[in-house]
Amino acid sequence: EVQLVESGGGLVQSGGSLRLSCATSGFTFDDYAIGWFRQAPGKEREGVSCISTSFGSISYADSVKGRFTLFSDNAKNTVYLQMNSLKPEDTAVYYCAAIRGERFCPGYAMDYWGKGTLVTVSS
Repeated sequence: EVQLVESGGGLVQSGGSLRLSCATSGFTFDDYAIGWFRQAPGKEREGVSCISTSFGSISYADSVKGRFTLFSDNAKNTVYLQMNSLKPEDTAVYYCAAIRGERFCPGYAMDYWGKGTLVTVSS
C-alpha cells in the first residue's frame, strides 16, 4: 500500500520556521519525484517545491525561493521542507505528492497524495 504521511505543521509567528516531513512507503522512492503543494482557504492549490532524485533536480515556486529548502533522506524514504522566514500568506494546508519518472511535479498529474498538514502563520 502506497502511503505519504505529512507531519510537522503547526502554529508559528511571522518570521518563524517550521520543518515539514513527508514519510513515504509502498513504492520505490528513487523512481519518483516528490512535491510539496499547498492550499490556502478559498484559494486554488499551488505547487511549492519538487525534488527528483533520478534527475537530480529541485525546483521552487517564486513565492518561496530563498525561504524554503527541500531535501530528502533517501535511506528513510522521506522528504523534508524547511520553511524559514514564514509569512502569514504561507498559511495553508501543505500536501506532499509523488509522481513516477518525472523531473517536475505537475499538480494535475501526481500519482499519490498525502492527507496534508496545516501550517498557520500568525502576524
